[in-house]
Amino acid sequence: MAALEVIVENLVALWRISAVRQNFPWSFLLISLVGSLLKELELVPQSYFSSSRNILNVYFVKVSWGWTLLLLTPFLVLASSSFSRSVTFLGRRLLSLVVATAVWYTFTETFFYIEDLTGSCFETGTMDVINVEFSSKASCRRAGFHWKGYDISGHSFILSYSALFIMEETAPMASLKTANLSALPRMAVNLLYVALNLVIIIWLWMFTCTSVYFHEPSHKLLGTMCGLLGWYLTYRVWYLKPLSPGLPPQRHPKEQKQHA
Repeated sequence: MAALEVIVENLVALWRISAVRQNFPWSFLLISLVGSLLKELELVPQSYFSSSRNILNVYFVKVSWGWTLLLLTPFLVLASSSFSRSVTFLGRRLLSLVVATAVWYTFTETFFYIEDLTGSCFETGTMDVINVEFSSKASCRRAGFHWKGYDISGHSFILSYSALFIMEETAPMASLKTANLSALPRMAVNLLYVALNLVIIIWLWMFTCTSVYFHEPSHKLLGTMCGLLGWYLTYRVWYLKPLSPGLPPQRHPKEQKQHA
C-alpha cells in the first residue's frame, strides 16, 4: 500500500508540472517527424518491435480503445463520486467517454473510406496487375489479393488521441488526496491511475515504434494531426462551452473551502 501511494504521488507530481502537460501533445508531432526521418534514412535497425506480430501490438494496440475504456470507465466513476454525488455530474463525465468513442469511430471510419476511395486491388505483391473486380480493401483481401491506397496511420491517430484523452480525464487525481474515500475505493482508484499511466507509456512507446518502422511519412503525420485535432477540438474548444460534457474537475470541494 505504501509503495503504491508513493508511485501515485510521483505520477501526480509529474503531471502537475505545467511544462509536461503543455508539451506532451506536441511531443507526438516531434516523435512522428523524427521517426519518419529515421525510417526514410534507414538509420534504425530492425528489432522485435519492427514486426507487427509483437506482443504489445497484438494484445494492446490492436484493441487500444478497449483498454482505454476498460480502465478509464471505473476510474471516472470512482473519481467523480468523490467530487459529487450528483447523477448529472457523473453523467457528464461518462458522456466524455461517449464523445471520445464517437471521435475515434468517426476518424477511423473516415480513414477506411479514404483508403477504399483512393486504392486499387492488385493480384500480386509487386503491384503490377490490377484486378478491377474488387472496389474495396475488405473484398480484395478476402480474395487473397493486395490493396494499395492512401493509408492514413490509424496507429498514429489512436495512440496519440488515447494518450491525450487519458491525460485529460485523470487530471482530477491531483485533488483526490483530499477526498473522503474508504480504504478499498482509494486502493482501486490508485491501482487504476497507475494502470492508466502505464497504458500511456505503452501507447507512447508503440507510437514511437510506428514512427520509425511503419507507414509513409505523410500517412503518419496526418494520423497524428488527426489525433491532436480530436483532442484539441474537445478539451480546448468545445468542453469550455456550457453545452458540453465540460472539463474534468480540477479542485476538490474541500480544497475550494480551504482556498476560500
